[in-house]
Amino acid sequence: MDESGKSQDPEESAHPQPPNPPGPSDPARGTGRTRPSGNRPSKRQPPKTPPGRRTGGGILMGRLFGVPVYVAPSWFIVAALITWVFGGQLERILPELGAARYLVSLFFAVAFYASVLVHELAHTIAALRFKLPVRRIQLQFFGGVSEIEKESETPGREFVLAFVGPLLSLVLAGVFYGGMKLVEPGTVPGVLLAGLMISNLIVAVFNLLPGLPLDGGRMLRAVVWKITGRPMTGTVAAAWVGRALAMTVLIGLPLLTHTGALGNAPTDLGGADSITDALLAAILAAIIWTGAGNSLRMARLRERLPDLQARTLTRRAVPVEADTPLSEALRRANDAGARALVVVDRQGRPTAVVRETAIVGVPEHRRPWVAVSGLAQDLKDGMRVSAELAGEDLLDYLRATPATEYLVVEETGEIYGVLSTADVERAFVAAMARPS
Repeated sequence: MDESGKSQDPEESAHPQPPNPPGPSDPARGTGRTRPSGNRPSKRQPPKTPPGRRTGGGILMGRLFGVPVYVAPSWFIVAALITWVFGGQLERILPELGAARYLVSLFFAVAFYASVLVHELAHTIAALRFKLPVRRIQLQFFGGVSEIEKESETPGREFVLAFVGPLLSLVLAGVFYGGMKLVEPGTVPGVLLAGLMISNLIVAVFNLLPGLPLDGGRMLRAVVWKITGRPMTGTVAAAWVGRALAMTVLIGLPLLTHTGALGNAPTDLGGADSITDALLAAILAAIIWTGAGNSLRMARLRERLPDLQARTLTRRAVPVEADTPLSEALRRANDAGARALVVVDRQGRPTAVVRETAIVGVPEHRRPWVAVSGLAQDLKDGMRVSAELAGEDLLDYLRATPATEYLVVEETGEIYGVLSTADVERAFVAAMARPS
């Protein structure tokens, strides 16, 4: 099953929320500037993982068109299941193979998932053509996923991006059908080509069903988006059709197999085959239902992410030198109406950000004897955030270098203030809590 177009979830970037720092309750924003530091925020590139190494997405097998391809651990379970089931069919069709039928079945499982990879590559190439970043391709339980990190800008591009996957699966089905005409029926090549033709046809037809998270659901979303002019309306419509589709699969698939409407022999209710069909239907329905719900959630998230702006979330900060006593630094912050402290050198260049959790941990009677340098976190690569960052770009930047506080700077390098992760989290939760 294809769930292409999934995006990185900004909630993955959450950190524990530190308590509010001492200081005035007035959240003055972004006016405590100092001299230019000459240091500008740098763009960090994620480290590359060598092929075969395990990551959070499974096993990295390599890169295609610059996009990493992962195999999830669940794939091995499905591959073993396909090998066992297809091996049983080969025993009836080609009994002379003996135990070698399982090697043929394993080859079929790998070839089938290679076809799924081609399906996902179609989505990936289209996304890259539209200049949409693709985080990764993952082969997993019941198919694959192309994780596209940005929304299509137009409904036409959304439609094309969704349609190319099933189209490539239909093309593959035609190629395998043509190959069947070139080999003897009832032979190993003939049976393999027939199986791959049928499986790719099923993948294409299933993904064309008009409900999210399937490709057909994204095509329906694009059509409704085009008609209404609102992408969120298209998402809601396609998601609810997806949920209706999940219920149809849950109830309808066992009934169809029981009556023999799919061309199979009728089965008795309560038999082993009937229970297997019901379990398969339940798994498929759960995947579709969950995917539809996630699509709704991600659409609402994307709709509200632009409200998260580094400039508006930044705390006003005052610059202090490293040997300044904490009590004196807090006095200056209170007088200036600021809520953050930035450690600077003799030339006024920022070198560290004072951690608010560390401030809270110092008893008031000890603050005159504690220098701010002992409570500060040195500025590392990635801890300088541009004041212009907002939405997904802001969350992606914070995720690249996890920290509790960041120095926010103008494009010129001038200090704008301090951004607390806790403030970003609260703004994110507030935005998601607002009614649609």
